[in-house]
Amino acid sequence: MSRFLLATFVIAALSANLAAQSPGPTSVPQIGPKSPAQPTPSPSATPTVEELVDSLGSADLQAFITLLKANFTDPNAITDIELSRATVEGLLVRLPRGITLLTGKESVPAAPSAFYSELIAGRTGYVRLGTLNNTNLQALDKALSGFAAKKVNDLIVDLRASSSTSDFSLAAEFAKRFCPKGKPIFTLRKPTGRQDRVFSSDREPAFRGLIMVLADSDTSGAAEAIAAALRFYNKALVIGKPTAGRAAEYSDLPLPNGKGVRLAEAEMVSPDGRSLFPEGVKPDLPVEMSLSEKRQIFQSSSEKGMEPFIYETGRPHMSEAALLAGTNPELEAAEAAQQRRGRAPEKPPPHDPVLQRALDVVTSLEVYQKR
Repeated sequence: MSRFLLATFVIAALSANLAAQSPGPTSVPQIGPKSPAQPTPSPSATPTVEELVDSLGSADLQAFITLLKANFTDPNAITDIELSRATVEGLLVRLPRGITLLTGKESVPAAPSAFYSELIAGRTGYVRLGTLNNTNLQALDKALSGFAAKKVNDLIVDLRASSSTSDFSLAAEFAKRFCPKGKPIFTLRKPTGRQDRVFSSDREPAFRGLIMVLADSDTSGAAEAIAAALRFYNKALVIGKPTAGRAAEYSDLPLPNGKGVRLAEAEMVSPDGRSLFPEGVKPDLPVEMSLSEKRQIFQSSSEKGMEPFIYETGRPHMSEAALLAGTNPELEAAEAAQQRRGRAPEKPPPHDPVLQRALDVVTSLEVYQKR
């Protein structure tokens, strides 16, 4: 059986393990005669404002505006310009990933995120692509060449620091290192009547082993399309949180007063024909992690590497009773003494549960394959 096909079994095993660790509801024995079953309270059926508006048809919307103009106590609030402002404001709220109102001031572009690679535990390659630029693409080629020389068969591709880029051809180059030759990587689909742009691989992949992909809301634009392509062609598991939902081609258009509007003009479509805008890529294995802690780890990794942040250090249990209770009386007493002396208890070191989960899956697959 292929290692890729074993991923499904690992997901099920991990899910079952997590479920087994979670305490279930405790049943209380009933004394005396049984009481009649009580109906389960249903959630509130009160619709939201958006749901109410969505329930209105074209005739309802027109009648709503007509009634406002004829009957509202403040006619100045229902002028054409106020209605236009309300329309723009509503569209900005409803389409946050597709429309942005620009101030007209030149914004300072964010500093590019550097490429990083590491061999974890002597057997699993780890690459954090960073910003999708030429410098990082060259660094990726060098890292993959080094992994090939060491016969690395497992690779974790971290896209949690990969933001959008307007150079889609360059973004496709990153995916070509993993996707099969002659296959489409992603498509830019424009509104009806306008020609689509298909980005395909024209080279053999540089890595053919097992791949895990890490993603979250910092994974934006073409990086989302790369995650979808690796999942489609390499059976890669996407681990982490949903991506940004900004897999689109944007254009900045000027307004008469000097401000501007940024519009999504073309959506990115994955190889299986599914649009990635505005829903993004949903993870196969959801894992929660704060963005601030992740960015702190990434900043420190250039000096310490990623291994110190992978496995969470648990507190030692000094007795069987403490072990069963999940406490450590000695350590808690020391923390209380520190607080009495005005010292805050030591903060635990940062931990990357997303990367840890990916390594757990890789290890599980290796164990399963050896049986």
